Amino acid sequence: MAIGFTITKEDGRSRARRGTLITPHGTVQTPIFMPVGTQATVKTMTPEEVQDCGGALVLSNTYHLYLRPGHALVAEAGGLHKFMRWDGPILTDSGGFQVFSLGPLRKISDQGVTFRSHIDGSEHFFSPEKSMEIQMALGADVAMAFDECAPYSSSYEQTRAAMERTTRWAERCRMRHDRKDQALFGIIQGGMYRDLRLQSAAELAALDFPGHGIGGLSVGEPKPLMYEVLDYLVPAMPREKPRYLMGVGSPDCLLEGVFRGVDMFDCVLPTRIARNGTVFTRDGKLVVRNAEYARDFRPLDPECDCYTCRNFSRAYIRHLIKANEVLGIRLTTLHNLRFVLRLMENIRAAIDGDYFVAYKEDFLRRFKLD
Repeated sequence: MAIGFTITKEDGRSRARRGTLITPHGTVQTPIFMPVGTQATVKTMTPEEVQDCGGALVLSNTYHLYLRPGHALVAEAGGLHKFMRWDGPILTDSGGFQVFSLGPLRKISDQGVTFRSHIDGSEHFFSPEKSMEIQMALGADVAMAFDECAPYSSSYEQTRAAMERTTRWAERCRMRHDRKDQALFGIIQGGMYRDLRLQSAAELAALDFPGHGIGGLSVGEPKPLMYEVLDYLVPAMPREKPRYLMGVGSPDCLLEGVFRGVDMFDCVLPTRIARNGTVFTRDGKLVVRNAEYARDFRPLDPECDCYTCRNFSRAYIRHLIKANEVLGIRLTTLHNLRFVLRLMENIRAAIDGDYFVAYKEDFLRRFKLD
């Protein structure tokens, strides 16, 4: 198999666990957060800076790389690792979520999805086979099966149809995928319906993927509902394989996901809010572009060990952002990535040290939620 996964520690008071994920481009420790490099770059950051923040495994986007520069060009460059000069592991999503987010710009059938590019309006077609062709050309360590993500507002019948199509497409992905140095993960769907989620989990487990994504969460539902789904779904997933909660990256959700047995996470949230002048601190979010910080010469977070907090003040960073200087959003991005990646380091240490639940409770007691 292209990857190996070993559970090294399980928490006695929760479903949290530590693991080692071995890939063709290195070994990473779980639970892990994957910075998102949508277009073969983590926005504003160099590969070295991502590594210095603690990044070990990054995610890139199949849909966007297909549209530009094109998977054939990336393959010609020697694959995604060489193209973006990242020598660690990479995971590519299937493009499914992005295609289905296009709304009226796409049309779904059992064969696949016809859609129009958000860039120039040109028409394209994604099938499970096409998604595999693109991801094998990109050459990431982990590829994801092409799935249908039903919107949160979908009815039971709509959600069931999407879940059943996801299973059929997963079978087709397995048939087409033949790159030996790349693992293929399935994606569990089923919306907020318990029977559909459990059916999806059982059907994908039967296909014997080396890992499983949990799709269709963090798509607008209240957080307690997401946690409720994880409470019954995660125990139904294969224990010995990595579990990946897709699109989740706020500190509270990371802790709650790990508490319920999730091993892998990704999200654009830390980098996206950074570009809007918002940063994570130990006490919650801080909007550094606000006027109240114009003469605040403290670090963004006095307890943070990142390059930004060691060297610059809130007042200076606010000035940069208000002046539209690129350095401002580089510094906030660097800080947010380090904050989240350091949180994961602390989570792993807490599981190893048998104090994870106490750590989680202490963190959330202080961290002010939105």
